Amino acid sequence: MDTEDQNLLARGRVATRLPAQDLARARRFYAEKLGLEAVDERPGGLLYRCGGTEFALFASSGVSPGTFTQMGWQVDDLDAVVGELRRRGVVFEDVDVPGLRTRDGIADIDGNYPSKGACGERAAWFRDSEGNLIGIGEPVV
Repeated sequence: MDTEDQNLLARGRVATRLPAQDLARARRFYAEKLGLEAVDERPGGLLYRCGGTEFALFASSGVSPGTFTQMGWQVDDLDAVVGELRRRGVVFEDVDVPGLRTRDGIADIDGNYPSKGACGERAAWFRDSEGNLIGIGEPVV
């Protein structure tokens, strides 16, 4: 097997899939709270596109544990995004665990991946209508 054959997934695109017990409720949340409209739909699924990537909500009888970040956005101005989402009624999580603590819903995180060229990151988390834990981050240079 040559190197090109070994890197099949590296050439692919990653797309998040989030479960929704109530797809209509999830559609309303993403439209009203996040300002996002599905660009396509099929029975049991909604497709969204953001910044050249995509994610889908799918009807599921399973429940997300919501104990870890399932999807995240990287933004240029975290304070502005958090402020606007709060204005729309999004509630941000309070986190207080060893090494990670939010203040007014935002955490300062030391370190980042060297390839991103950042010294750290600021981040905030909220849950969607289905209990999925969603993150928003801003690299700190």
